[in-house]
Amino acid sequence: MFVLSSGQGLPQIGELALAVVLSAAIGLERELRFKNAGLRTHALVGLGAALFMLVSKYGFFDVLGEHVSLDPSRVAAQVVSGIGFIGGGLIFVRRDAVRGLTTAAVVWVTAAIGMACGAGLPVLAVAVTAGHFLVILGLNVVVRRLPAHGYTMSHLRLVYLDGTGTLRDALVACTRRGFAVTEVAAERAGHGEIPDAGRAHGRERAEPGPTGGRTVSVTLGLRGRGSVTDLTAELSELPAVLAVNAGDGTDRD
Repeated sequence: MFVLSSGQGLPQIGELALAVVLSAAIGLERELRFKNAGLRTHALVGLGAALFMLVSKYGFFDVLGEHVSLDPSRVAAQVVSGIGFIGGGLIFVRRDAVRGLTTAAVVWVTAAIGMACGAGLPVLAVAVTAGHFLVILGLNVVVRRLPAHGYTMSHLRLVYLDGTGTLRDALVACTRRGFAVTEVAAERAGHGEIPDAGRAHGRERAEPGPTGGRTVSVTLGLRGRGSVTDLTAELSELPAVLAVNAGDGTDRD
């Protein structure tokens, strides 16, 4: 057998290769779903975790002696803590919505799979990889059947001419289409101005209304089972509305 030194033979190379394959499979699923951490990130996390395990197992044999004893698990414990920094970087908050939790958890599981490969536990590594796909893909069917899953959180930005009663009409439209308004935040934009945020997405009317009219920008937090697209289309037809755009407030993992 080709062996350079203790811990540097074909078995260890095979463990690293298995870590890359399993981690890349998980990363490919994340990549295809356009998540923040994709194929390369997961493959590197799994490979690095496996190497750390091998270093922890074999990297300090030359310093062992009568008065020196080492705990092989010490490096592995630091991997568990260190991977939290990567996971934390994938989680961010937008208004009241937390995003990236599932992706961070998947990176954490990928590190565990890499560690299992490096520890010489290939059956457990393969089993956990299969468990990942069962949870991510299989449980989606269960989640969709939950009663509360039909309720979505969204944020809708509305720009309209002040003093026209448009906000009242918009709230009525939201209620009629099955939404509860959980948040209302307003700011005045000036005379005849349409804020850049109102131009970025959604529907914008071609005619801004009477010259010199003061505009108001309102952000509505919505929760309900209705169609945000249909609501946006209805609000864009209100006479004094200048622009409407909607953003999903749900957790995009």
